[in-house]
Amino acid sequence: MKKEVSVILKTRLQKFDRHGEKTGWTYIEIPADLTQQLLPGNKKMFRVKGRIDEHKIAGVFLLPMGDGSFILPVNAAMRKGIHKKEGAMVEVVLQPDAKKYELNRELMECLQEEEEALAYFRSLVPSHQNYFSKWVDAAKTDATKAQRIARTIYALQHKWDYGRMMWFYKKR
Repeated sequence: MKKEVSVILKTRLQKFDRHGEKTGWTYIEIPADLTQQLLPGNKKMFRVKGRIDEHKIAGVFLLPMGDGSFILPVNAAMRKGIHKKEGAMVEVVLQPDAKKYELNRELMECLQEEEEALAYFRSLVPSHQNYFSKWVDAAKTDATKAQRIARTIYALQHKWDYGRMMWFYKKR
């Protein structure tokens, strides 16, 4: 039986001022030596699980920064779970997460009724499919979930990527 590798890091939450698509993101920088302990020889994004302080995380990605280091984006749900914001100290425990993400069942059922939207959805790389699915997953009420599924299908019918869809609905 293979032993799971874990890394522990005490660090500060950081926030990008202006950094392309990452502008405004809150994140944790993971040094290259620690990511190499998790997944030796890897230079591409990969999934991890573990915790930030006492808040459990799973299925989140470490993203490469080009210099050997990686970042762990800390989204609003994670920040709420740890009750901290930019500049705060956190303890991070990470392990590789081999579990595959499953697309939202309700979204996929609705897409079965929309051939063009489904075809475009399937043409997207898995990580881009996940953007839509995770947005639906994050809905806190059934009404919000239904609205997000409808908006996703509309966007896919128009061959929009996730960013274009979010921009469109933000302007409304």
